[in-house]
Amino acid sequence: MKYALLIYSDENTQPPPDSPEAQEVMQAYFRFTDAITQRGINLGGEALHDTGAATTVRVRNGETLTTDGPFAETKEALGGFYLIDVADLDEAIAVAAELPGSWHGSVEVRPIYDWSADVAG
Repeated sequence: MKYALLIYSDENTQPPPDSPEAQEVMQAYFRFTDAITQRGINLGGEALHDTGAATTVRVRNGETLTTDGPFAETKEALGGFYLIDVADLDEAIAVAAELPGSWHGSVEVRPIYDWSADVAG
């Protein structure tokens, strides 16, 4: 089964990118990525820019409305994701617990919808 591991953290508590603390976290992410790639369960993933670079789009009455920043005001913001292919939810949760983002923020484990099951009928 495919799962998205959505990584959330408080952008206000992140160490500066050039600090030793940030470099240590990045090295942990590199090790995690290498480990899940070697296990054959890594289908991809990306880091996202901070929410200050986001644009929210809504269409109301045929008019496209844009707002700088994220849709919701929350402490934790989506910072990146991994897409994995594992046997079941238990394995996805175990992988999420290995993810460095779970150590200081949270990781949402969400199944990927299998559209082929709907189309195959």
